[in-house]
Amino acid sequence: MNSIFKTDFYRVTNGKKYTFFNFIKYFIRNHEVRFLYFYRHQNICNKLFLRKMKIKYGLEINSNNIGAGFCLGHPYLITINPNAIIGKNCNIHKGVTIGQENRGKRKGSPKIGNEVWIGINATIVGNVNIGNNVLIAANSFVNCDIPSNSIVYGNPCIIKANENATKGYINYIESK
Repeated sequence: MNSIFKTDFYRVTNGKKYTFFNFIKYFIRNHEVRFLYFYRHQNICNKLFLRKMKIKYGLEINSNNIGAGFCLGHPYLITINPNAIIGKNCNIHKGVTIGQENRGKRKGSPKIGNEVWIGINATIVGNVNIGNNVLIAANSFVNCDIPSNSIVYGNPCIIKANENATKGYINYIESK
């Protein structure tokens, strides 16, 4: 089994160890586990199931640049640009848009660091860099660079430094 999927599985199932029995149990009852399995193991058959799930749940996730430990909290209506880069152990919630800007000084797609928590209906657009250990609050609009160890909220985004920005939000990280 793919080690990246095992890391995803550990985070999504709140720290359950990957075993065949646990995999079957969660695969049957958890559509997030099913989606991540099909997403990480793309072959002809799995692509058909993945396409069906994308349509059913409104998921536009085509990027191959997503790190291990990816967690979709309430995986509905999420859009991620294919050129976006997302680091390890990131949480993305319902209604999030990570998009591209097509003109101006921020032309391009976002680069998101490790251990980033993105709240419900947040939007990140343009060629911006989001640091590590960043919490982006619900309904925030981000179109500027965000330094590591920060909390971001509002529109336009307000940035507050915080060394423990994602403490209690990013859970079940496998030890290195």
